[in-house]
Amino acid sequence: MLEALLVAVALAAVFAFALRRLAPAEAPAADELTARIDALLPQTQCGQCNFAGCRPYAQAIAEGNADINQCPPGGSAGIAALAKLLGREPKPLDPAHGQETPRTLAIIDEAVCIGCTKCIQFCPVDAILGAPQVMHTVLAGECTGCGLCVAPCPVDCIRLEIRD
Repeated sequence: MLEALLVAVALAAVFAFALRRLAPAEAPAADELTARIDALLPQTQCGQCNFAGCRPYAQAIAEGNADINQCPPGGSAGIAALAKLLGREPKPLDPAHGQETPRTLAIIDEAVCIGCTKCIQFCPVDAILGAPQVMHTVLAGECTGCGLCVAPCPVDCIRLEIRD
């Protein structure tokens, strides 16, 4: 009985040691900063900032590899929020990345849609429903209005409308 108790205590000690040793380290400050920056971005995933989406842009800002004024959908309000978070002075939107415009929503003219699925392939947030040879539709609650679906449409059945 005593031997079993000693073995149990030894195993518990080994387990506790291993648990501490293998436990994930606390998230580095850079990851926390990236998350805070990402939370301020509009999540359009449009790529106008020259990054693959809002999270990579946030990471680049956190690492000092991108400026805070590269997001047209975030506009001046987004730049001001980023400047405040990072303790910097706000600056104008860099025109090389586009211009600030009102938030939009993609609308598909279902009577013209041929079901080619090209728009679906370009939507970064999977806001377009459809199948080959079947008309498509946009989930308004998911659409970020990035406009990436417009150019690939061969029949020009997609337009962007200003959100109410």
